[in-house]
Amino acid sequence: MAQIPPQILIEAYSQGVFPMAEDGEIYWFSPEMRGIIPIDERFHIPRGLRKALRKEPYIVRRDTAFRETMEGCGEREETWIDPVIVESYCSLFDLGMAHSFECWDEDGLQGGLYGVRIGKAFFGESMFSRKVDASKIALVHLVEWMREEGMLLLDTQWLTEHLKQFGGIEVPRGVYLGLLEEALADFGK
Repeated sequence: MAQIPPQILIEAYSQGVFPMAEDGEIYWFSPEMRGIIPIDERFHIPRGLRKALRKEPYIVRRDTAFRETMEGCGEREETWIDPVIVESYCSLFDLGMAHSFECWDEDGLQGGLYGVRIGKAFFGESMFSRKVDASKIALVHLVEWMREEGMLLLDTQWLTEHLKQFGGIEVPRGVYLGLLEEALADFGK
C-alpha cells in the first residue's frame, strides 16, 4: 500500500508542514495563521462538558484502536483522510510517534482523535464523534496526558469555532515556528 515514508512526515512536522489528501493527490500545508490550543491555564472546559465529564459516559483509552479512530475521522462527506494517509499514520503509530485517544461505551468506539507526537509537541490531526461529547472528552484526556508528559505545544493546524471553545487561538507562522522550535529542542538528543 502506498504511503508517505515516516521520515518524510517527521521532517515535515518538524518544519511546521503537514499533508492532506484530495482526489488521490497529497498536498502539503503550512498556514500563515496556525491554530493552537494552549494546554496551560488557558485551556478551557465548557461548563456543559464539565458536567458530562463528571458522569463518565465513556471509558477513555489511548492507542488501543488507532486505525479505527483514523477511519472514524474519515467517515464524513468530505475528507482529506484517504488510504495513503491512513497507511502513513499507521506506520508512525507503529513507531510510537502517533497516538489515538478513544471514547468507548457498551456499543463500541464512539469518538476520539488522533495525532502525531514529536518531542514535546502534539500535532492534532482529526477528531470524530458518533455520540454526544465523545471527541470533546477525548480532547480533555489528550490535554491531561500532555500535561503529565511535560509537553508544550498542541497544534490544531487551523482554528475552528469548535476549537475556540477550548481556548484555541491563532498565531502567525513565525510565532508558531518559535513555539515549535522550543517544543522540539530536545527531540533526537
